[in-house]
Amino acid sequence: MFCSTPSNTQCASFADTYHLVDTSACTCGDKGGLLQLSSLGYSGQLLQRLQSVFNAAARLVFSARKSEHITPLLRELHWLKVPERIQFRLCVLAHRCVIGTAPSYLAETLYLTADVGSRRRLRSASTSTLVIPSTRRTTLSDRAFPVTAAQAWNALPSSVRSAPSLLQFRRDLKTALFQSSYSSP
Repeated sequence: MFCSTPSNTQCASFADTYHLVDTSACTCGDKGGLLQLSSLGYSGQLLQRLQSVFNAAARLVFSARKSEHITPLLRELHWLKVPERIQFRLCVLAHRCVIGTAPSYLAETLYLTADVGSRRRLRSASTSTLVIPSTRRTTLSDRAFPVTAAQAWNALPSSVRSAPSLLQFRRDLKTALFQSSYSSP
């Protein structure tokens, strides 16, 4: 709800501001924008600028000054940092490919190690790891979905990969990424 102040300006309550900012932050990640930034190789300046937008949104929610540390605010909002958001979206897509709910054009590019005939007798066949396709060019091919998704998936703890449902997978994944993002150095 908006409230009018004596100076005829409008201010939002904490809950409304939080909802507005959280919805904007989630929408940006859900439309695949973060995934596209990552796969196109914008690893430096553009990702830093996007992180600064999230930082400004967190400061807006808490009415914090620019000089205050941002990490405690992001931690309290339970927001992942931009690289972890990219990892989250990539791993969710990989999980959907594994369980068969992703679009076929994506699902056809990922293979479980156990499904490849020449690898069935390896120890890795008993795990839920994905085959990382070999690439010739490191500049463009390593950024392709099958390569980055398989690498991100294989980097997850097995307890996260073996989640029984998409909802449980998302919860476990966010918890794992949140802990790795905000763990003390």
